[in-house]
Amino acid sequence: MKLSPREAEGYFAKPDAGKTGLLIYGADGMRLALKRQQVLAALLGPGAEEEMRLTRMPGSDLRGDPTLVLDAIKAVGFFPGPRAVFVEDTTDAVAPALISALEDWAPGDAQIIVTAGQLKPSSKIRKAFESHANAYAVGIYDDPPSRAEVERIVSTAGLQNVPRDMMAALSELAVSLSPGDFAQTVEKLSLYKRDDPSALSIDDIEACAPQSNEAALDDVLNVVAEGQPGQIGPLIRRLQAQGTNGVTLCIGATRHFRTLYACASDPGGAAQGIGKLRPPVYGKRRDRILRQAQGWGAPKLQTALSVLTDTDLALRSAGQTAPAMALVERAMIRLAMLARSR
Repeated sequence: MKLSPREAEGYFAKPDAGKTGLLIYGADGMRLALKRQQVLAALLGPGAEEEMRLTRMPGSDLRGDPTLVLDAIKAVGFFPGPRAVFVEDTTDAVAPALISALEDWAPGDAQIIVTAGQLKPSSKIRKAFESHANAYAVGIYDDPPSRAEVERIVSTAGLQNVPRDMMAALSELAVSLSPGDFAQTVEKLSLYKRDDPSALSIDDIEACAPQSNEAALDDVLNVVAEGQPGQIGPLIRRLQAQGTNGVTLCIGATRHFRTLYACASDPGGAAQGIGKLRPPVYGKRRDRILRQAQGWGAPKLQTALSVLTDTDLALRSAGQTAPAMALVERAMIRLAMLARSR
């Protein structure tokens, strides 16, 4: 049977021990690993590895011995409790072995948990699980995690006292990070807040969130928007050392100033405009963007966007001769001087 993404989220949390098996497939190996860990933990409970109730095998092993998985599901363990056989990284080359195991499975046998890469609808493995009356197949796609999934990760990590707005901030962070990085960040937050009864704050999240080129890019954009031309050169050198190019910096600046313009041009004022931003912004970043939008005003922000558009066109021009980063740095300095004008 085929499970939809919405149905799958509930099943991963509470899998049915009486089912024959589960196929999890998709292009992102980290997403597959996280879902597989979740379903095995929920299905087998604690101590499954130590009690030998979980048998692991790579799919490639079935090429040499197709009976491995069938023998494993029929084996009787020494410890009571549910059992599972986990077959990792399978392909259609081992489909006959898995199909045989599905056909010969009987109540009381170990459940078959299989992971695979991206499978076409014509895949033999996918067809076998989707057409089986007592097995499930789930496709894992690169969609942003749902609010329920973020709440599950937070709960699993033991992170407590999370206000609603901070849960929204974590949901926003989950969109920008890979699944593995987000899970590690929440684990880090849980340790960071250990023995701290206060509510989770935006400062806590910023202290634990991974640093990247985006942070350095934000530093440049903030000094430009706040009229500090003297700091632009050193920050741009740092971005260059990290591999950022002129086009990337120009695109980031354009995005930032469009955000400021959306706030400043709102009929209800910048304070009302910032509340309409999607995705929303919180904490110190919200205060900073609001202060910048109010300081610039809509007319000057229009001029800034014109400067950035001209710079972008120059960067993409076939006749460009000046170094790209030099063109962008000159535009950044011009904008910083514009910010200081009255």
